Amino acid sequence: MKTNIRRYHFRFYGRVQGVGFRYTAKYLASHLSLTGYVRNEYDGSVTVELQGQQWRIDEWLQRIHEDRYIRIEETEQKELPIIEDERAFRVDY
Repeated sequence: MKTNIRRYHFRFYGRVQGVGFRYTAKYLASHLSLTGYVRNEYDGSVTVELQGQQWRIDEWLQRIHEDRYIRIEETEQKELPIIEDERAFRVDY
């Protein structure tokens, strides 16, 4: 696997459901060649796991925060082990 590949688990709180967060997350991840998933949670938060080069993950984070409909008030983040055979970014329901 390429160097500088990371995987992170994020939990986003704020106005993150019903504003196109999952669509935007998938679009940006695909555009930036990231893998992982996005999922709405029952408490109104959104969970995202992202895997890829660090600069791509940083770019994804910057762009998701700049979206005019999404309002992220709090973010939890932790690094996870890489999933070697993951090839795409998906929306989980």
